[in-house]
Amino acid sequence: MRAPKLDSNASSFGFSRVLARPLHWFPFPCRGPPVHSSLVCSSCSRPSSSWPQYDGGGSSKRTGVQVPGGGVLGAGGAGVPRAGVPGAGCRGAPLLVAILGATATGKSRLALDLAERHGGEIISCDSTAVYRYFDIGTDKVPVSERRGVPHHLIDIVEPTETYSAAQFARDAARVVRDITERGKLPILVGGTGFYYRALTRGLFEGAGRDDALRARLHAMSARRRTPFLHRMVARLDPLSATRIMPRDEKRLVRALEVYFLTGQPLSAHFAETRSALPGYRILALALRLPSALVAERVTRRVNEQFARGVVGEVRRLLAAAVPEEAHPFSGLVYRQILELLHGVRDEEATRALIVRENKRYARRQLIWFRKEPNLHWLDGAGEWPTTLAAAELALDTWRLAHGTDS
Repeated sequence: MRAPKLDSNASSFGFSRVLARPLHWFPFPCRGPPVHSSLVCSSCSRPSSSWPQYDGGGSSKRTGVQVPGGGVLGAGGAGVPRAGVPGAGCRGAPLLVAILGATATGKSRLALDLAERHGGEIISCDSTAVYRYFDIGTDKVPVSERRGVPHHLIDIVEPTETYSAAQFARDAARVVRDITERGKLPILVGGTGFYYRALTRGLFEGAGRDDALRARLHAMSARRRTPFLHRMVARLDPLSATRIMPRDEKRLVRALEVYFLTGQPLSAHFAETRSALPGYRILALALRLPSALVAERVTRRVNEQFARGVVGEVRRLLAAAVPEEAHPFSGLVYRQILELLHGVRDEEATRALIVRENKRYARRQLIWFRKEPNLHWLDGAGEWPTTLAAAELALDTWRLAHGTDS
């Protein structure tokens, strides 16, 4: 989706006055009934026929503001609807801004810039940043570089604990509401797409677990390789197969477990889930870069991690009795560093492997987010002021389209 464009004449219906107000000041409309494929507010179920129209307010030559999601607000002529702006009649729904994208695309920088400008607080959406003491390999933003902006859901879990997407959804929803109640703007930032989906669309948590069944499936994976499980899922649950990578053994086993225990595919259960943030409007911005630039940034980041002492960090964690079986050690960088310390390969080969694995991970992230509905894509390849201006314009256009008309 292209960045929204603003016509120079649009200020005649109050654009400059809107920009003068803090983003979180604005009431936001909601819509109903809730559907997964649209921007949702479940606090209102007014039929679309009751949504008010926008009168235009200018000459027929005026193009107005193109809003994220399509359509033009403020175009000339009477009775022009707020195209792409659902449910403009009900006020009061708060806003959550999400900044998503693949690794090394500049998400943290954009989140900090927007938080400073709009009185925001940042909520991490990263499955590795929740663990304490794992800092360099997870590329956490150091406290000294957070510019005084509060950060949440970082360093909240001990390395020996396991943290799930369901826990994240509960914790993030609580933090988002707290930030809103204090009059600040919640800004979610990260690249763990499954966590974002858990928060905004809900998770299926039923069917429990069957350890014996899981053991059989894991044994099957060891004997016939993980892609065999993916082929099984493709036959039993084609939709889930499109969402799970062929080598993601954990999620493949879960999809098969749910099918065999309930007789229904996991995708059917997910279709019945609900957002952990009912009543919120979500503006999701996603950063997109050419693959060559992502590869360049990934290489630079890995080299910086080695320069900052990621190998020493792993040694310190092991010396502090953190077991190698701890969940964060299974993640990118740390898994390869453990192999380095065990003599599987030398440092040069380890560094090259980490770069390759991060590039693959970035591609998987991009594939995931392309399947997420209602993302407003921003080009992050140009000069940073241009990227920031595009994000600011998306925010300003959003609040204009969903807030007051004056």
